[in-house]
Amino acid sequence: MLEQKFQKLIPFFVKFSNLKIIKTLKSGFIRTVPFTLIGSIFLLLIYFPLESYSNLMISIFGPNWAEPLSKVVSGTYDILAILAAFSLGYEYCHDEGLDGVPAGLFAIAGLFIMTANSTISSAGEIIGGAVPLEWLGGKGLIAAIVSGLLAGSIYTWFIKRDIRIKLPESVPPAVANSFSALIPGAAILITYALLHVIIGITTDGTVTEAIYLWLQTPLQGLTDSLPGVIIMSIMISLFWWCGIHGDAIITSGILSPILISNLLANQSVVDAGETLVVGENAAILTEQFTLFIKMGGAGTTIGLVICMVFFSRSKQMKQLGKLGFGPSLFNINEPIIFGTPIIFNPIMFIPFLLVPTFNAIVAYFALYSGLIPPFTGVTVPWTLPAVISGLIIGGWRTALLQLILIVTSVLIYLPFFKMHDKLLLEKELEMESEAN
Repeated sequence: MLEQKFQKLIPFFVKFSNLKIIKTLKSGFIRTVPFTLIGSIFLLLIYFPLESYSNLMISIFGPNWAEPLSKVVSGTYDILAILAAFSLGYEYCHDEGLDGVPAGLFAIAGLFIMTANSTISSAGEIIGGAVPLEWLGGKGLIAAIVSGLLAGSIYTWFIKRDIRIKLPESVPPAVANSFSALIPGAAILITYALLHVIIGITTDGTVTEAIYLWLQTPLQGLTDSLPGVIIMSIMISLFWWCGIHGDAIITSGILSPILISNLLANQSVVDAGETLVVGENAAILTEQFTLFIKMGGAGTTIGLVICMVFFSRSKQMKQLGKLGFGPSLFNINEPIIFGTPIIFNPIMFIPFLLVPTFNAIVAYFALYSGLIPPFTGVTVPWTLPAVISGLIIGGWRTALLQLILIVTSVLIYLPFFKMHDKLLLEKELEMESEAN
């Protein structure tokens, strides 16, 4: 009955996952992952949680030892909006079979048109010709999305309709392509200029500031709440249970800019020399938060794999547990999802949604109450095993919480697993009796 009801929703889920904007967001932000990971490594080197480490570095390299490392962080995190604008503009056109480089470059130009080109010094003096880095990093990510999607869509519209300057075939392709981008490029930049004029007249600010105030801030507040984390965890598992890659749609697609923005906002507080406090200046739902709901993979299936290894009676589940244990340690669980199977399995529906949701709630209150520290800009690859990842992003308390949640995931999965394993054992015994 449950499977039949969700079967009717499959066309909607598939259509949603194939939306142009969802595919572009997913592909575009995946391209920025190397920059955030590299920036995270250098952040960890700067803020390694041992006082003796800092004293050692000062004794060897002097009091300014972290300055070169901070430049690398600035060259990744502080220009993330620029990288995202290019990636999204590029991916939008590339998905249409077009050369996406011009659209990506125009998206960057558009982002600068929408952003302030002056800043205010500590003395209150207006300094022209200086773009504040804060708008090119986390605070400008939603503006970067607007810039990338707008540039990509306009460029695609012109090229698809062949509205461009054509040069003879004897002209080198690089030169011909440059002239081909003139008309759509002019249309893109004129559009951004008009937006700048309209927003400037109505708000006396910039487009980037307006987007941050009207769109990004409410979205960050909405997602950085208990209902927000619950909905996120449920939707990831629900998509997966229906056979659709929930992580690609939710965390790598829809929520990616918000998760990154929250992460960068937390890091900016640390960079300012302030202490992160949830409820005052620290966001809860950052990229690192998803590590609590995807231990062993979507659905926190590390608990299910442990059940398979230690409590299986059927040959199928015991063998699957042995095969899937290694990949699950590194949060790869496709063998478990498709081998159990979890997809459209009514027995596994409840624990597959319940376990990550329970983890999300516990982690939320652990952060809110201060049991574990708020996350900074230090991130880890998604394949890093649980407990180790917790140790790096939040210290021993975060690692201990992950360990506790793994134990509870086993306890929640166990009764449902036993039901599923019993059915498989009965089928195996029936097949053996028929063979004899």
